[in-house]
Amino acid sequence: QGRLVESGGGLVQAGGSLRLSCAASGIIFSIDTMGWYRQAPGKQRELVASIESSGGTNYADSVKGRFTISRDNTKATVSLQLNSLKPEDTAVYYCNARINKRDSWGQGTQVTVSS
Repeated sequence: QGRLVESGGGLVQAGGSLRLSCAASGIIFSIDTMGWYRQAPGKQRELVASIESSGGTNYADSVKGRFTISRDNTKATVSLQLNSLKPEDTAVYYCNARINKRDSWGQGTQVTVSS
């Protein structure tokens, strides 16, 4: 079964940048959609961005033009570049991937943007 391990995140001032990375490991036969979700305190988890194995991407309206998702199929990794960060981007960010036709989640990494 696949496992996802995230890295990156932290504290940054508004307008700053961060990069999140996520690596899949374990017995992997296939990885379909990979993506990033986030959950702010008191709010539901929401999709931030996703990317298909073909490279097709999808972004939440709130991050379009600021965040960029990418993946390396040979390394089974997905990354999220966060630019022009705003205080409302503060949340726990979770990596998600459909590995071997089953959804897998990372443990989450905190992103805090100070005003």
